[in-house]
Amino acid sequence: MFCREHAAQLRDNYEQLTSGGATIIAIGTGNAMYAKAFVTDERIPFMVLIDEDGDAADAASVRGGAMMLLKLASPSVLKAGARARKAGHRQGKTGARSTQLGATFVIKNNTVVYEHLDNDVGDHAPMEQVLAALQK
Repeated sequence: MFCREHAAQLRDNYEQLTSGGATIIAIGTGNAMYAKAFVTDERIPFMVLIDEDGDAADAASVRGGAMMLLKLASPSVLKAGARARKAGHRQGKTGARSTQLGATFVIKNNTVVYEHLDNDVGDHAPMEQVLAALQK
């Protein structure tokens, strides 16, 4: 549900994000069939790649693993879950690495100008920060 929430934030800000020439690419943990269903269900207008083996996540130092499971009942995750459900997001099929957290990168001229590694499943890059990074 949380990756769906973040994808919806990118979808809902797609025009603003891409108006300056930016390209949005999401990388998921599922297989091709899962990614296709995700794109259809969430009406995603941007490219979604898959990282079944986790190489991209490892290269980006994305957090995850068993420690993430311990945070599932934390107040911040419970609050984020309520927020996501209120916005209509529901848990779908999980990808191959369901304990992997997300991340957001803004890359300009082959340089990372903004990086947000999620601290828990409900933590996403604030859209204001992403938009500001695109203006740098």
